[in-house]
Amino acid sequence: MGKQIVDLSHTIEHGHVTYPGMPAPQVSDFLSFEDAMGKYAPGVAFNIGRIEMVANSGTSIDSPAHRYEGTDDVAELPIAAIADLEGVVIRLEGFKERAVTRQYLEGHSIRDRAVLIETGRGQAWGQSGYFEDHPYLTEDAAAYLKEEGALLVGIDSHNIDDTSDPVRPVHSILLAAAIPIVENLNNLEQLPLEGFYFTAAPMKIRGMSAFPIRAWARLDSHNG
Repeated sequence: MGKQIVDLSHTIEHGHVTYPGMPAPQVSDFLSFEDAMGKYAPGVAFNIGRIEMVANSGTSIDSPAHRYEGTDDVAELPIAAIADLEGVVIRLEGFKERAVTRQYLEGHSIRDRAVLIETGRGQAWGQSGYFEDHPYLTEDAAAYLKEEGALLVGIDSHNIDDTSDPVRPVHSILLAAAIPIVENLNNLEQLPLEGFYFTAAPMKIRGMSAFPIRAWARLDSHNG
């Protein structure tokens, strides 16, 4: 039986704003097929694309340097901290609140795992209401995740903090503990609660404190 892989990333598209107040990605050709004609042998052409975007576009990861100057950026994130991590989904079925508090996390096996918070907001990606009244973690939830030894924390919302709170306690607590944060996750409803391994792979670019990722989950063979 082949491996079961679930893609957990949203697609970054030209002109699609993925964070309010930030510019949309601009996708274009550096060298088009038309312009490449004549540069190679007859009938041979290549496309070379270019993209301009802010680092927090689409499904993305925050390194400690996103919050704390002089700490590890995405190029310095250890592979062991972002790849093939045993995962757990905190599935908040029918979640109508905004604040994900500690009580929603208690009773789950968190230590040494990637903890993925499924609020259902990911299914509204691309819709006008995706950013409004978004779900977020509370300070006590972040402190609990740190205390319980989470390796990485992700959410299917555009910000893990309440964007109306300038203190940003969740980013502050988790990134101070070198716990990477993943935002704008997709397809969490396709995962089992446990029995999978999570990867959040950004490009290795020096000086970037955050970056888009290809996120996926590899399901344990016992799940299918």
